[in-house]
Amino acid sequence: MTAALLRSALRRSAAASYMSIRAFASPPGQQRKVAVLGAAGGIGQPLSLLMKLNPMVSHLSLYDIAGTPGVAADVSHVNTRSEVKGYAGEDQLGAALEGSDLVIIPAGVPRKPGMTRDDLFEINAGIVKSLCEAIAKYCPNALVNMISNPVNSTVPIAAEVFKSKGVYDERRLFGVTTLDVVRARTFYAGKANVNASDVDVPVIGGHAGITILPLFSQATPSANLSADEITALTKRTQDGGTEVVEAKAGKGSATLSMAYAGALFADACLKGLNGVPNVVECSFVQSTVTELPFFASKVKLGKNGVEEVLGFGPLSDYEKQGLEALKTELKSSIEKGVKWHANSKNPKINSVYEPIKPTFRPLSPHLPIYKPQTSSTVSITNRVSAIILTTVPLSYAFLTLKVGPMCLANESVYQAMYYSSKLGPIALQVTAIATVYHLVHGLHDLYEMFRP
Repeated sequence: MTAALLRSALRRSAAASYMSIRAFASPPGQQRKVAVLGAAGGIGQPLSLLMKLNPMVSHLSLYDIAGTPGVAADVSHVNTRSEVKGYAGEDQLGAALEGSDLVIIPAGVPRKPGMTRDDLFEINAGIVKSLCEAIAKYCPNALVNMISNPVNSTVPIAAEVFKSKGVYDERRLFGVTTLDVVRARTFYAGKANVNASDVDVPVIGGHAGITILPLFSQATPSANLSADEITALTKRTQDGGTEVVEAKAGKGSATLSMAYAGALFADACLKGLNGVPNVVECSFVQSTVTELPFFASKVKLGKNGVEEVLGFGPLSDYEKQGLEALKTELKSSIEKGVKWHANSKNPKINSVYEPIKPTFRPLSPHLPIYKPQTSSTVSITNRVSAIILTTVPLSYAFLTLKVGPMCLANESVYQAMYYSSKLGPIALQVTAIATVYHLVHGLHDLYEMFRP
């Protein structure tokens, strides 16, 4: 009897949870294709699942450098409306993007303990650039939701890429700052002792450290919190990402909460596309509410993306100080992204690593140009050491190329996977050539050592 009651309760709980999850979206409208770029990563996988639950999505396209066919197969078994397809590798990126109404980009390297979003810049900037070039080619009219960090710089990079391709529309590019809003709501609710789902807190500025400025003076429902409590809440909201990274002890970052926040903002964009009125969310967009070219504030969403960038309203003295304090850092981050794009080159391997040009000496000992500078024994030792040293990167390239794809779901190998997919084939060739080179000359040294 007890077991039967437990099973019944679990069934009711599951049904209630399912309906609660589905409630974040409006009823289905027209056919909408959503592409998730970076779908096999720590954010991409739960985000893909949440988008599968959204009844406004008719086609869900999942892309990553590897691992996406498995993710797509898994997500496709969820009995909701959308059709799911997985794409892996650069040669399939175009097919993944064609016809997309909304593109969400969580692709990139995750944060580690001690890392700031700015530490990720060089790696993620290149990823964002290549993906945005593909978006410009295959779905230039899609709304683009940028999650890849540092958002304060990757959004300006995306804008520069679209400008260079002649397809930039400032209404269609968004930096997703919804996680800052979600955190501010949650932390405020805990202090105010109210239901977090009933709370609204605007968050303006940017999406890193002190550039994140929650406006608790405008929070609803209002609560009589002290200045010290407001300061502590602001600091915790700004350091929310670090809090998660440290709690996971270097084994991950804020992936689940980011996926949830990304799904919320994507849902708002889809509602706007479908003509739902009065859809307002905070986002990092091209803006004139301050002197900075990009700024996060409330925006009204519509059929073309941003319908209106809203001002941030009256601020408390503490918030006014925070606003002035964040401008310098935010301006620097924006300019860094613009400058990076201006100085960037095509991501070809030879533009990063100069080609190796070994100087080969004649093999014949009878030619006067060949004059060993050390004893044969030392030369042989050097050759053996060189073979070992060249074998290490060869083994690394092989293991990463062969074993890495099976581990893609683990964030810790994402960076290695991205670079090995680019560098692996060349690393194999270079290390093989170097190994053969040293073997040949090692045998030659042996000959010199023992010949009459």
